[in-house]
Parts: sequence; structure tokens; C-alpha cells
Amino acid sequence: MTRRFATLDVFTTQPLAGNPLAVVLDSEGLDGAAMQAIAREFNLSETVFVLPPAEPRHRARLRIFTPARELPFAGHPTVGTAVLLALQDPPGADARAFGLEEGIGVVPCVVETLPDGTGGRARFKLPALPEYLGPGPEPEELAARLGLEPGEIGFGRHRPSRHGTGPRFTCVPVASAARLDAVRPAAAPEEGDGLYLYAPDPEGMGLAFRTRMFAPRMGVPEDPATGSAAAAFAGVLMQFEALGDGVHDIAIAQGQAMGRPSTIALQVDIAAGALRSVEIGGAAVLVSEGTLRA
Repeated sequence: MTRRFATLDVFTTQPLAGNPLAVVLDSEGLDGAAMQAIAREFNLSETVFVLPPAEPRHRARLRIFTPARELPFAGHPTVGTAVLLALQDPPGADARAFGLEEGIGVVPCVVETLPDGTGGRARFKLPALPEYLGPGPEPEELAARLGLEPGEIGFGRHRPSRHGTGPRFTCVPVASAARLDAVRPAAAPEEGDGLYLYAPDPEGMGLAFRTRMFAPRMGVPEDPATGSAAAAFAGVLMQFEALGDGVHDIAIAQGQAMGRPSTIALQVDIAAGALRSVEIGGAAVLVSEGTLRA
């Protein structure tokens, strides 16, 4: 049978930038093995399969696959699929709010679409806060893996750490954006799903960072934009930055080293010194639509 699909570029307003995403809209009747095979065929960092929700009040149930495995949650698939589903609605509403059922739980989304139907912006709150998973490897070990000097690991109070929001990341601070661009990992992380590198963004305003993410175990040599890692990064900021109570907006730039520039908006809400909520936002643009024989 034929199934509708679309591709979008996520965390960008420009086609052929950001992080590509495939979304299969008619996924009923596909089992996990078939979904994994289709994800390998698209060979993008993630492919989403849209299914009817378990609860009618929600918009859809999503299953998310990398070329190698299924994920309980991922950020750029959530943003891109939310925008695509909103584009399927009749025009007229300025903003749409709905829940998407994912392996991590129900993800509440708010979407604004462009009048010409070419894309939009979405933001969502995490259903579960990032979890601290322990310290990261020693700087000497990381430097050998990354082609850096040990003194180039860390800045300010930041030290290697491990955090997760479903997917787990070894988070590594790099002293400068220039050294971040020079990194060439020699080995996959031994713990967690991905290696998330970050440095202060010299061109950013306020709290702004440049990032890179490598996840060869998931079939993703390097990812142009990683919403789930940005969500885990909220835990890094709580650990190493002196953030006071209130709402803080953080700009994350990723994908520059790949020629796929991406912008992720991270927002954290802190009350009584504790993280109360985490929100991820960004744009997505429709690139192609078609049918799949599967």
C-alpha cells in the first residue's frame, strides 16, 4: 500500500539547512521492524511514524526511529511533526495547542504556522525533567578521543557530566567555539547514547552556546540539531551556571561545522533554586511531500 510522507528541515527557517526529518503520516499496520527498515531507507537522523493517539484528546502517537534504533523521545522530531500536523489543519487558527504521545510521556506542544503553508514554529514542554547521571570521563581521556589538549576541556565552572531526558548524553564543555569546530571524535562514548560538546558562543547575546552532537551507536555520525540533548543541557546549566529564580532563555547554535546551521531555543523556569520546567522551541520548514510504498 502507499503511505503519505513529508520531509522537513527543523530548527531553521530556510530549506536545506537545519536538521532534516522524515514523517510518515499513514503508519497504521506497520510493525516495529517495518518502521526500522523505513528509517534506514530514509537514512536521516530520525524518522517519525504518526499513529492514532491512545487518548482521543491528544493529537497523535509518535514512534521515532534513528537508522539504528527506536527512541522514546527526540526534540527535532517533536518540533517538525507538530508543525506538519498543524499544517494539515484548515487555515485560520493563529496558534494550535495539542499533546503528542511519545515514549517519554505526553508532550504538550504549541504551534504557529505560516500563512503560506510552508512551515511554522513549535515549542513544547518536557514531560520529565533532565536527570543527572553522574560525572563525565576525565579531561585527559576526553582530550585523547577528541583531538584536543586536556586544558581545552572545560571553562568557568563547567566540567564533563552526564545527563539524560530519555536519551542519555555525555556532555563535554570545550574552551572555545574555535576548538569545538576542530573536534574530530576518534571513538564513540562508552556511556550513554550521544556525545554532546558545547562552548560559549562568541557571537551570541546573553546565555548562548555552540554545540555539536555525535551518536554513532544510534546510526548518527553527527547531528545538525539535537533537541533532546538541548533538553538535557538544561541539567548542565543547573549544575554549573549560577542561575537565579525565574525564566531564563538560552540560545543554542548547532550544525555550523556540517554546513547545516540550526538554532534551538531553550527555556528553563527555576523556582526556589530548583528546575521547575524546561521548554524547547524552534522553526521548521516543509521541504517535500510524497508517497511511500510499504
